[in-house]
Amino acid sequence: MIIDSGKFDWQQNDKFPWLTEPNVSYHGVSFAKDVGAAAFVTYIRAILLRDTGATLSPVHAFIFLQGLETLSLRVERHVENALKVAKFLSEQPQVEKVNHPSLTSDPAQQALYKKYFPNGGGSIFTFEIKGGAKEAQAFIDKLKLFSLLANVADVKSLAIHPASTTHSECNEEELAEQGIKPNTIRLSIGTEHIDDIIADLKQAF
Repeated sequence: MIIDSGKFDWQQNDKFPWLTEPNVSYHGVSFAKDVGAAAFVTYIRAILLRDTGATLSPVHAFIFLQGLETLSLRVERHVENALKVAKFLSEQPQVEKVNHPSLTSDPAQQALYKKYFPNGGGSIFTFEIKGGAKEAQAFIDKLKLFSLLANVADVKSLAIHPASTTHSECNEEELAEQGIKPNTIRLSIGTEHIDDIIADLKQAF
């Protein structure tokens, strides 16, 4: 439990830069200066809750543990589906590049992939569609099975346009450093039947 009277002066010295200085992940907001009495509790909700998650209620803890028991089975399905999707995308004329470790042609990288991913790479990866941001966003809008969400590793398949959503605060140089282009699409492959996933991608193309 956190109890805050809202009367503490966070700006009295330089010991609390996390509350007084601009926070780049929230458009430069200074919690102490811009939020006032609710500075501390707002920081807790906006930053710590965002980064670490909420405290679970007993019921949610029980549900979480139930799900954890089948996690290994679900991950196998995630990986199996992702490998097939990556291969499918690499064969499409509308795709410029697929960024998945299983598709590297470099012998050294292939050796690393086999060493570190003996059961297949992860289910989250990006690909670059031919064109620019307009084509990428149009493709995502046509998807029906995939959900347009920013989270990853969900049971359901997800798609998003990083340059205009999760990384929208980055400038062009920062986006380039992270390998994010206007035509980059991020996928998180779920556990649906692979035929349904592929069919949805086909109709979106």
